[in-house]
Amino acid sequence: MTAAALLLGAVTIERLLELWWARHNTTALLAKDAREIAPGHYPAIVFLHALWLASLWILGSASTLNLSWLTVFLALQGFRAWILVTLRGRWTTRIIVVPGAPLVTHGPYRFLSHPNYLVVAGEIATLPLCFGLPLLALVFSIANAVILTVRIRAESAALYGSHHVEHI
Repeated sequence: MTAAALLLGAVTIERLLELWWARHNTTALLAKDAREIAPGHYPAIVFLHALWLASLWILGSASTLNLSWLTVFLALQGFRAWILVTLRGRWTTRIIVVPGAPLVTHGPYRFLSHPNYLVVAGEIATLPLCFGLPLLALVFSIANAVILTVRIRAESAALYGSHHVEHI
């Protein structure tokens, strides 16, 4: 097995574990009278990430790794871990709002409103670059930017007061 395939295997396992944890947290939050906001764009996010990962497996699993980009990608994983530890049971892959719950303002949220999206954008760009696939990095970065525009608008409206985003 190549180093590229090992990296992709680790990322795939990480994503599957995150989906499991997100589903667990979502179920627990909804049981506490939380509600999901703007679920309409969620299938597009899932599709984008699945297609991105499948493309990497198809085009990159036999590649030689670029160690500079791998270092950047691994640094992003550290930032991702900080976000997950900060949010704990409030971290999900959906927009879930618990009425009356205060916004998270510690950890990376002291500095950024949406640090997870910065990490995701970085991952979508850098992982293909680890395999020497700049066109893939560009195409998926553009697609991700489009989806994140919808997502961040909906999440910001839900967290900061405007509730005109229910059907996005």
